[in-house]
Amino acid sequence: MTPQPLHRTITRTKQLALSGMCALVLTLPLMSSPVAAQDPEQPRVTEPPPQDPPRIAALKQSVVAEVEQRAKMVQEIVDMVFSFGELGYQEVETSRYLTGLLEREGFTVQRGISDMPTAWVAKWGSGSPVIALGSDIDGIPKASQKPGVAYREPIVEGAPGHGEGHNSGQAVNIVAALAMKEIMERDGMQGTIMLWPGTAEELVGAKAYFVRDGLFENVDAVLFSHVSSNLSVSWGSQRANGLISVEYTFNGQAAHSAGSPWRGRSALDAVELMNVGWNFRREHLRYQQRSHYIISNGGDQPNVVPSVASVWYYFRETDYPGMMNMWAIGDSIARGAAMMTGTELQPPRILGTAWPQHFSKPIATAMHANIQRVGLPEWSGDDQRFARAVQEEAGGTPRGLAQNIGPLSDPIPESQKTGGGSDDIGDVSWVVPTVTLRYPANIPGLPGHSWYDAIAMATPIAHKGSLQGAKVQAMMLVDLFANPQLVQDAKRYFNEVQTANMKYTPVLRPTDKPATELNENVMARYRELMRPFYYDPAKYRTYLEQLGVVYPQVR
Repeated sequence: MTPQPLHRTITRTKQLALSGMCALVLTLPLMSSPVAAQDPEQPRVTEPPPQDPPRIAALKQSVVAEVEQRAKMVQEIVDMVFSFGELGYQEVETSRYLTGLLEREGFTVQRGISDMPTAWVAKWGSGSPVIALGSDIDGIPKASQKPGVAYREPIVEGAPGHGEGHNSGQAVNIVAALAMKEIMERDGMQGTIMLWPGTAEELVGAKAYFVRDGLFENVDAVLFSHVSSNLSVSWGSQRANGLISVEYTFNGQAAHSAGSPWRGRSALDAVELMNVGWNFRREHLRYQQRSHYIISNGGDQPNVVPSVASVWYYFRETDYPGMMNMWAIGDSIARGAAMMTGTELQPPRILGTAWPQHFSKPIATAMHANIQRVGLPEWSGDDQRFARAVQEEAGGTPRGLAQNIGPLSDPIPESQKTGGGSDDIGDVSWVVPTVTLRYPANIPGLPGHSWYDAIAMATPIAHKGSLQGAKVQAMMLVDLFANPQLVQDAKRYFNEVQTANMKYTPVLRPTDKPATELNENVMARYRELMRPFYYDPAKYRTYLEQLGVVYPQVR
């Protein structure tokens, strides 16, 4: 059956009380929204979640109530981080705001971890288990967009923005953590809550360093959260690729491009020949691969033979040997390009890395049961009208927001993996039992990594979806703190199944350092132009109100 709406749960509770069966109330679904017409792309849930033991069910009722009381905090965090719109490694205002909030709530904060100024870790509590909650915080280049406006309208032309939705994940985690902290203080529960940011995720630039530097050494489980258009979780090997981000730099010889070009050795020629060589070679790579590049330095001006030029590659594959093989091929083609042009190849520089992901089956199973208990938000008519307008603007099918929760996602067989995106949560998932909660704060069917994906991210859609995600995350904290068997099962799966035949091998070398200079120039150009548009919750109820947007604003 489909989880019962809250009003039906209350009615059923009264009936049970009248019949002298009050003890059964705790086993009923906690939260859900009315079931609307089925979305053909979202299968209807047919099985109810398993019943929790009475004590755990009672704790979940309490923690969800605590989350509900912080609905305003969810909205403010979502809107505030959206207004900063900062790119990877430059999340200065975002990290200052989030760490300040956590310190006011009693967390101990360590800043600048792994030599990254905008990376931090916040802890509260003591002893075991140690449960870590993480979510990304960086934005997308040129994705500035007024939220609630269903067509292109930048806040600052050319500026970055949250064109994926990373502004919402810390709201999910922080509110869940604060709700659980309240319950732990009330009941004297032991354990440690740890919060951390996915700094520079769009550059896959941080989590492998966190792993290398021991951030997760004493952690029992990681609950990651990532923006999506539905509530879901998966276990085992997933479709996302592993990735190595590497920059190749060539040194040549400058000369006058017209007066004495024969005296020059063009580093840009080496870059172009490398790209030609790679594009021919990739026809003969496995179809699972994904690879793409940009010329990050093409020289200074046309009348000077470029003495230095660089090209930045992403090599993606579905497994560790595959991505390492791609890197080796890239190195060989780069050496060939240097030989052909008489230039010198600098040692290739790793700018980021991500292992393929593998998630914990026991934790994912428990999370899916909580997803069923929570259910999707109750979308308004305005929400659906807005979503359909954005989908149509993006050239897609105007089908609106998700109405039904899908099943627990099983592993993807190796034979069916065809490549896709990447996330450096993969590295974390190979050193500690990990899952990713996907929560419905954005609109289905958008292109990704664009201003389209920023449109909903400071609207009621993002606020409602993030609140539901916080409920699920808080209920998972109850499961992990109050049920030691779940932690033991997760460790057993990790040791006896996941890592039985595959062990984590770091891609990072001891000498590799985070590329924290990336995006400095972009943010230096736009930060002061963006600053007047930072959200002021003391003056405005929402960011939409501050911008003067009447929701939904459609054509």
